Order: sequence, then C-alpha cells, then structure tokens
Amino acid sequence: TQEALRQSQKMEAVGQLTGGIAHDFNNLLTGISGSLELLQTRMAQGRLTELDRYINAAQGASRRAAALTHRLLAFSRRQTLEPRPTGINALVAGMEELVRRTVGPAVTIEVVGAAGLWPALVDPNQLENALLNLCINARDAMPDGGRLTIETANVQLDRKATALRELAPGHYVALSVSDTGTGMTPEVIAKAFDPFFTTKPLGQGTGLGLSMIYGFARQSGGQVRIYSEVGQGTTVRIYLPRHLGEAEAAEAPEPLPDAPRAGSGETVLIVDDEAPIRMLVADVLEDLGYVAIEAEDAAAGLAILRTTARVDLLVTDVGLPGGMNGRQLADAGRALRPGLKALFITGYAENAALGHGQLEPGMQVLTKPFAMEALATRIREMIQGG
Repeated sequence: TQEALRQSQKMEAVGQLTGGIAHDFNNLLTGISGSLELLQTRMAQGRLTELDRYINAAQGASRRAAALTHRLLAFSRRQTLEPRPTGINALVAGMEELVRRTVGPAVTIEVVGAAGLWPALVDPNQLENALLNLCINARDAMPDGGRLTIETANVQLDRKATALRELAPGHYVALSVSDTGTGMTPEVIAKAFDPFFTTKPLGQGTGLGLSMIYGFARQSGGQVRIYSEVGQGTTVRIYLPRHLGEAEAAEAPEPLPDAPRAGSGETVLIVDDEAPIRMLVADVLEDLGYVAIEAEDAAAGLAILRTTARVDLLVTDVGLPGGMNGRQLADAGRALRPGLKALFITGYAENAALGHGQLEPGMQVLTKPFAMEALATRIREMIQGG
C-alpha cells in the first residue's frame, strides 16, 4: 500500500540519517582517541614539546562533536542561524588539521586562500560543518586517493551572472571544494540537493549533507552551485554575502588559572552517573579550593543532603538513573534544606525534565559540553550570589 511504501521510505531515511551521523561521529572520535593515544605515547617517550598539537586536535574534534549533536537536535526545529562577520580564510585555516585527519593520507589537500578576501556575513559554526561535509563527500568520491582543493575568492556578480545563480547582484565571497574524483552526471547533479538523496551505500551517508548546505546558504542570503564532469571531478562552490566592515576575532577561551578561587571550606555536591564527568568536575573544583563531594545517583545525593555535611551548592546531571532525575533531587533537597542552590548540567534533549526552563530562584542550567572554567565561574557566581 501507499502507507507501507511511505513507511519503508521513512525507515530508509532514518537508516541513512543514523548511519551517516555514526559515520561523522566516528571520524570525530578517531580524532579524539588518536590524539589522546599519541599524547600518551609522546609523554612516555619524554617528547613533551609536541603535546600541544594533540591536545588542540582533540579539543577541536570535541567541539565539533558537540556542535554535531546540537545540530542534530535542532535539525527538526530549523535552526536559527547566528550570522557574524567572519574571515573565511581564517576559518579554513582553523579547520585544516581536522580535514587532513578526516580525509586520510591518500588524499592530498591544497588550500588556496585569496589575498585581500572580504569578510562574509555567515554563521561560522554552520560554515565549518558545511566545509567538513564537502570535504568528506570529496574524499568519498576519490576511493583511490586524489587531490582535494579548498579555495576562496571575492566575486562580483552582475545581473546576468546572478540570474544564472538565483542571487541578487552584488559582492559575494566564494568558498569552493574541488576533487579529482568520479564526478557526477547531470541527472545526479539535478537531485543532489534533495533531502535524503545519496549515491552512497545504505548507512554510509545521510543524504542530508548537500541539502543542509543548500538550506544554510540560502538562509544566509547566498547560494550553492555544483560543477562536475564524470571521470574528471567535482567542484562545489558556496556563495556568501560580503560584509562591509571588519571580521570579528574568534573568541579565545580564558585560561583555566583565571577561574575564580573558592572561599574557605565552600563545598559542592556533584551528582552524575558518569564517573569521568564526576572526576573531571571534582578535580577542577579541588584545584580552585572547593571541597567536592561525589554521588553517582539521586539516592546517594539525597543521603548526603540528609546529613549535617556542609553543602553550598548542588551540581547535578538532569538525566540520572534510578527513577529520580536531577530536578526531582533538587526539589527533594530543598525540602530538607530550604534555599539549597542547584546547578543543572543538561544535554539538549533533557530540557523537558526541567519544566522547559521554568526554574525557581537559585537554580541555573549549564548545557553539556562545557568548558571547565565556565563551570568554575558559574559555581563561584552562584555561591557568592548569597
């Protein structure tokens, strides 16, 4: 029946989506685990001068993994873009190491950044994702290896040129990704931007890459064009509107030592079923002079709150095992200790458990993943807030 056909198409789409996301995530996890492995090896060898590059690579991949989950959860809601004046050459340079790790040694990467490139008005996180997607597509089109070229250019489009590209006349910044791969037929190019259309085997691609890039470019006031010849290769070019002015500098995270230190004996109760998260949070807090008490679930946390132990702040995951979530733990804790302050650590999918943001005074939310200094600053502010 028509309904059964629709359902099977829907399940195939879900299979493509989950398989492709697993594929993207595995790339990022390889970057993280590989960097940590080499970090361990270099430390054992006493080669301490090379540690920064592995630390930076792992942190960069972690940030992109966080952005991927954010996008995945926002996908059905049509994400709100946050366009900023962005230097595309700097953005490409910042992605180069991740692209190299992702495409592997069989692919030679060449970056050709135009001199005097105009800033573009664009959401930098989404553009990073688009660039990575295009590079993965290019790699997949070159199973035996080849050359991948990332190129930027200033483009002035007149009325004739813009009519062909469905754009308003004016100044644009172009970002192109070219490969020397299998190429695409005109029939494939015509369908390339359709959601869930993919030429990859089931589970190896979402079929959302180009459609999401197309949607992002159009939402940004730009366009995407594909130029391809079978057996010769493919170029995908994103046109983005020029920003008249300077690009914004990327925000560098503050170094951890600047995080605020504790007063005397201030105590934080950490409740999280993930032992590595508890350990990291406790280590950071103890470095800053706090007393950290750990509990692995709500029952253990509540047992501590029933004692006379000093607790200045409860830091709890929202999604806890054992039938009581972090919000319920905080409510039970306030019944025992009126005015108990609570900081909820939450994944994007858990906002419903928090009553969709309906929080009482003395309760705040920090979204995973977070920088450790951001956690320390928030804890200090909440404890000092009286």
